[in-house]
Amino acid sequence: MEQAPTGSFWEKYLTPIAVLLGALIIAGALAYGRGDAGPSAQTGNQPVKTVDIKDVKTSGSPSIGNANAPATLAVWFDYQCGYCKRFDAETLSALKASHVDTGKLRIVFKDFQFFPGSEDVGVFGRAVYEAYPDRHYAWFSGMMALPAGESGLTVAKAKEVATAVGLDAARIEQLATQNRAKYLAAVQADKAEGTAFGITGTPASIVGKQLLEGAQPLAAVTAAVEAK
Repeated sequence: MEQAPTGSFWEKYLTPIAVLLGALIIAGALAYGRGDAGPSAQTGNQPVKTVDIKDVKTSGSPSIGNANAPATLAVWFDYQCGYCKRFDAETLSALKASHVDTGKLRIVFKDFQFFPGSEDVGVFGRAVYEAYPDRHYAWFSGMMALPAGESGLTVAKAKEVATAVGLDAARIEQLATQNRAKYLAAVQADKAEGTAFGITGTPASIVGKQLLEGAQPLAAVTAAVEAK
């Protein structure tokens, strides 16, 4: 799970203790480098934190699936998060075929943009949804398919993806410019909401009364959805 930056402690205190702790952190990163969110993600056990999807604001957010589906999955993400890309490729796309397209599930996409440039792309994404609500996921998946680690992702790249999936990029850009204040407020509100639920990085999902942290495997998310 990608975590939002919290400070520069190690830059200020480069001591032998910091070096040792840094080594431990690297070891932990290697252990969970697949994007798992710890033991619960690896084993499929229930997450520790308890929330309720009923408390999540879903109106107005990009989504796919029937609004009256028996289950709703809210996903917080950053467009440049490598684990988010994995989560879309391995879990969300499969759930779309098995549960969204069959009327069992609605997936709501919630912004948690913290990488450089991601907020601007989030604004563009809101414009995509307003202009093409039925095509937003095609564009979203195109963004997720971009290589991870593209520091400073630009709106120009977002426009390229829009064109590639058959959307009018100029129309979307015009909407994004005209409604920037409104879209930006929505993007930032999503992140604030996620933070209030205890989310500190991406991806993170809420379904039912469960908070699923990290790029949870398909089996774990499917089990949580089926419980609803």
